[in-house]
Amino acid sequence: APGLLLSNAPHIHAGQSLRSIMWLVVLAMAPAAAYSVYIFGLNALMLIIVSVAVCVAAEAAFCFLMKKPVTVTDGSAVITGILLAFNVPPDAPLWMIGIGAAFAVIVAKQLFGGIGFNIFNPALAGRALLMASWPVHMTTTWHRYGPTNILSQAASNVAGLPEQAYDIITQATPLGALKEGPKLLADLGLAPDAVYRTLFTPEMLKSLFIGNIGGCVGETSALLLLVGGLFLVYKRIVSWHIPASYIGTVAVFMFAYYSLTGFAHAAGATLFHLLSGGLVLGAFFMATDMVTSPVTPRGMILFGLGCGVLTCVIRLWGGYPEGVSYSILLMNSTVPLIDRFTRPKVFGTKHT
Repeated sequence: APGLLLSNAPHIHAGQSLRSIMWLVVLAMAPAAAYSVYIFGLNALMLIIVSVAVCVAAEAAFCFLMKKPVTVTDGSAVITGILLAFNVPPDAPLWMIGIGAAFAVIVAKQLFGGIGFNIFNPALAGRALLMASWPVHMTTTWHRYGPTNILSQAASNVAGLPEQAYDIITQATPLGALKEGPKLLADLGLAPDAVYRTLFTPEMLKSLFIGNIGGCVGETSALLLLVGGLFLVYKRIVSWHIPASYIGTVAVFMFAYYSLTGFAHAAGATLFHLLSGGLVLGAFFMATDMVTSPVTPRGMILFGLGCGVLTCVIRLWGGYPEGVSYSILLMNSTVPLIDRFTRPKVFGTKHT
């Protein structure tokens, strides 16, 4: 019939646009962002604002100069800015996150062809640049947190740690305390069990779950990140396969490791690893990036499993206490292979 056009498949529309998806992701991150500002104060808010502003400005400027359609209204640059801010310490300098934001958008995203073509998650690529360039700022500018946190300086020394050890441990993130605390006590000729009795207590696990801990801006409240992540699953923006396989792999790996090594606090240590660091943030908001993750359910599960194993390996045997960011970046590089080997079989054809 005149006026009818036949386009290429697929012909099924999910009723969602790229813009609506991106802004729903921003909405899902809003509770964790608001809580981080409440806990860490003005500098955390400024880090989020500067990161988002630089990401949006960099994308607009690049698209304008390259005579490409300006796509800042789709919300992808805003997400990159928020995620990058979520991955830096709350007392980090503003100039540093501005450099990371520009790198994330221009180098990690636009130079690969823009949204839909980038190989690596832009926010994590920006974080990797900051870690390589300014490691002191990225590992020492932790904020002092509230007195109800068991690691705060106002909290009592429940495990009877030596004053020198307790002062150092209270200035670290929980994962940093777990990494360095036993070594510190060993240097003082003391058994490391006092550190474990501090970190694996119900009070500490509660602080980790609620978010009254030291750490990067957006990784501290497992509860609010779970709320946002489950909202995305409910809206079918994120599939359950990557978060479940990622978090599940970390749980099984850590429990098996601590149990097989005869560790007395295997269950507490496993919960500690699940709730600390950027695991929940990475599993729901970064590993699930639709551009840099596999497209098939089997591929997603394999991707999440790989992220989980790498995270555990880095946390247990690497020189850095956290492994979420680098595990996701490493697995991003395997996505083309995963997609290739998990392609569904086309019916009616022969394998050649």
